[in-house]
Amino acid sequence: MRLLIIARPFVFHGGVEHATAGLVQALVEHGYDVHLASPPGQPPISGATLHRLPVPPLPAVGRVLALAVAARRLVASGGWDVVQSHERTLCQQIYRAGEGCHRAYLASRDRPAARGLYHRVVLALERRVFERTLRIVAIARAGKREIETLYHVDPGRVSVVYNGVDLERFHPRHRAALRPAAREEAGIPARAWAVLFVGSGFERKGLAAAIEALAALEDRASRLLVVGKGDTAPYGALAARLGLTERVMWLGPRPDIERWYAAADVCVLPTRYEPFGNVHLEALASGLAVVTSLLAGGSEVVRPGVNGAVTDPRDPRAVAAALQAVRDLSPSRAAEMAAAARASAEPFTYAAQVAALGRLYAECVAGRAHLS
Repeated sequence: MRLLIIARPFVFHGGVEHATAGLVQALVEHGYDVHLASPPGQPPISGATLHRLPVPPLPAVGRVLALAVAARRLVASGGWDVVQSHERTLCQQIYRAGEGCHRAYLASRDRPAARGLYHRVVLALERRVFERTLRIVAIARAGKREIETLYHVDPGRVSVVYNGVDLERFHPRHRAALRPAAREEAGIPARAWAVLFVGSGFERKGLAAAIEALAALEDRASRLLVVGKGDTAPYGALAARLGLTERVMWLGPRPDIERWYAAADVCVLPTRYEPFGNVHLEALASGLAVVTSLLAGGSEVVRPGVNGAVTDPRDPRAVAAALQAVRDLSPSRAAEMAAAARASAEPFTYAAQVAALGRLYAECVAGRAHLS
């Protein structure tokens, strides 16, 4: 099957892009003739044919529109059995809503963004994508409900296909090998309890709540490791006001994220909006309990008291209480939670993701043959 995937360039610190990279590799390994259409900046992917979309360096709204136009031109060249887009384009049979709904994201913000030109264009494209695309893929049940509710999409057109995770790269056994050097690099005392926050876009991912939760912990020697891309200044100022300057470690975006799961004792993601952050699966696969948000699609795989906790991200004290409950576990219970975390991630393989998408591909091909 000749499959065209439209996606932005993959970067190591982007969760959406990282998930796409794993999927593309898995599709190639499963025998698909994969063609990847991406703007400049995408390095070659072994086994996939790369088509560079001519998107010039424009303001954000210009890039959104130029990508849609360039993708349409490539698709019109023909020869594809199935076109799958991970971007807001108008030429695909399958749209993967890996970022959820822009409309829902805007509504989630404390200070709703003014509906400037960029937001109006994205919302208009999003509406047309959901109206015109044959099959829509949500990455969690919450995302499926959101698409159906906000855009009145027939539930039969929306399927849930969860992301896969690299179960070898993210594994509890790395703790012994990678933990000591990583903690030394970050300046974490050997016995200090470490909370890991991973995410780019600090406001949406709830970094302020994570810092405030650290301040409320009974353990005053605990540390917060922050991995991700964003403006650290306001959050550094918050940490200073709370007397946490020496307890928050700013690590920036890291390609070696598996080292930091190994270095940590729990993962926290009090996000305000998250379709299904890969952080959930990566942390669980690494044997880390996850304290997440009731507004995150990833909360669907977190069982409170078994492999983590689900809290209100707008209540830092609730986040702190959930972290404290993990901190207070006996060594035997902590080991049980680590084992449960790993077990809960193991069904989320790239093979399972490819199999679910393969059924949609077959439906698209069969439907086109029926129409012809």
